[in-house]
Amino acid sequence: MSPVTIDDVEAAAGRLAGTDIVQRTPVERSRSLSERCGADVRLKMEHLQRTGSFKTRGAYNAISLAIGGSGAGNDEPAIERVVAASAGNHAQGVALAAADAGIDATIVMPESAPAAKIEATRAYGAEVVLRGNAFSEAMAHAQTLVDDPGTRFVHAFDDPDVVAGQGTLGLEVLDQVPDVDTVLVPVGGGGLAGGVATAIKARSPETRVVGVQTEGASTLSESLAAGELVTRDEPDTIADGIATGGLSDLTFGLLDEHLDEVVVVSDDDVAAAILLLLERAKQLVEGAGATAAAALLNDDALDELELAGETVVPLLCGGNIDVTTLKEVVTHALVDRDQLIELAVRIDDTPGTMGEIATLIGGERANIRTVRHERSRPDLPVGDADLVFEVETNGPAHVDRVLKAVREAGYEVEWTTQEA
Repeated sequence: MSPVTIDDVEAAAGRLAGTDIVQRTPVERSRSLSERCGADVRLKMEHLQRTGSFKTRGAYNAISLAIGGSGAGNDEPAIERVVAASAGNHAQGVALAAADAGIDATIVMPESAPAAKIEATRAYGAEVVLRGNAFSEAMAHAQTLVDDPGTRFVHAFDDPDVVAGQGTLGLEVLDQVPDVDTVLVPVGGGGLAGGVATAIKARSPETRVVGVQTEGASTLSESLAAGELVTRDEPDTIADGIATGGLSDLTFGLLDEHLDEVVVVSDDDVAAAILLLLERAKQLVEGAGATAAAALLNDDALDELELAGETVVPLLCGGNIDVTTLKEVVTHALVDRDQLIELAVRIDDTPGTMGEIATLIGGERANIRTVRHERSRPDLPVGDADLVFEVETNGPAHVDRVLKAVREAGYEVEWTTQEA
């Protein structure tokens, strides 16, 4: 028998219906993404949960069962304290669910976890312990803290009660979009994808469930290809919420049984999705939250999935993005879209020249963010210099107008590649 069944998910949905800490999140159509892939794209706004993530669903279900002594195995004693390891979103879910239950929570997080997620977890009343640079190190330390029968370890994904709670999101999607053809689910440890796939395949077998991972953390596709679990000690992705380094036997088994396909996207796709959702849908999501939508911006994924004419629901499962990360992501996306460029202008190093060129750039309605003099390069003739301008534009056509204006004034100018 499967370790997580539709009965488990429906029982979890009944528990969640009795609390106000888990919300029924809205679904909205995305015109931009619909036009992009020729489908009817409906965004499931799970990032609008109180904690900014779906994780409260699983945490609440697991803690509710454990308090009553009826958790996994049906023979656990009631608890007084929970321990968890998390890069951020599970931490907040556990902290909020524990506070609601009136018990203590200790959360171990990597030192590299976003500051916003650390502070939010503390704000919900949990004790936060920072340990290691990767999720695996935080996990190893957290497991040493479960030292008495009154303590319950709430794993982010290797826990049937947690997975069942996450699966309630799948039931909610079917209720809100009953004609859905394809559901796109981000995959890290597989708790969300395993629960959602279990629920959807039981209630709507014809609906396709597709897992989405990033290139730097594509352990599910690698595990399926190998026929066994494949892990990464140091996953490398801007989607920190799915940078778990691997799945568990529990979630791998569920996904192998219920998931239809897996596609892999790049961090560039994720950055582009964050910016598109912010600009067009007016929704701020984190990297993991944008990963499902990123599949609709990846040409290879679109070719593989053939979504034209379908009703498609990407799960926007997290909105807890660190401001510093947001700045880096937006900058990267702007560079990729040629809206943030560098122009190197060769000049005679004389007074007034910088002002003249700045006037030319400004005359084309482009904004100069920074400028620097380079006088010591070995290829520069004596008395010459390069002025390197960082310029904001509206895109490639605008760049061409700026270049034309500077060149027509007699200056040699190059559009250089800027690193985000």
